[in-house]
Amino acid sequence: MVTAKGERRRAALVAAATELVLAGAPVSHRAVAEAAGSSLSATTYYFADLDAILAAAGARIAAGWVERAERVADGVVAERDGDARPAREGHVVEALLDAILPADGEIAGHYAHLVAAASMPALARAYAEHRPAIDAAVTRILGAGAVSLDADVAVAVVDGAVISALSEGSDPRTRARELVRRELRR
Repeated sequence: MVTAKGERRRAALVAAATELVLAGAPVSHRAVAEAAGSSLSATTYYFADLDAILAAAGARIAAGWVERAERVADGVVAERDGDARPAREGHVVEALLDAILPADGEIAGHYAHLVAAASMPALARAYAEHRPAIDAAVTRILGAGAVSLDADVAVAVVDGAVISALSEGSDPRTRARELVRRELRR
């Protein structure tokens, strides 16, 4: 039986791992323990291995991503309620970026973590579990703008733009904005 104190300690470890991931910092048992202000043994007590820590961080990141995407979609839909006109293209573009991308300082770490999911089945499952909710929110944003683009294509355009920008040393949000605008005008 896990106690309330144990749940708090485990949550602190997951929060610390999440911060490390999003900062693009190396994630190890020691780094997580230090960031959480916990003992090294706590990481092995609460998690079978480093993959389990990363999967828990991935689930937390994905759940936050869903919350952010739904909040943005709710805002776009609420602004449009009662207005027969679709949302402006610029508003749709910015809403898509806000729904899909993390904060600017977290973009590189977030995308590194997404790529790492390819070699960590538990992490990939955490992201796959949350993806339908993200796509649903993106679909609502696109619908508010009367845009006939599939959510998975919109996410793929943003993801591809971010990876290109990161690999070329340019601003990911600016590159994503350019490519999404171009795709919406097709």
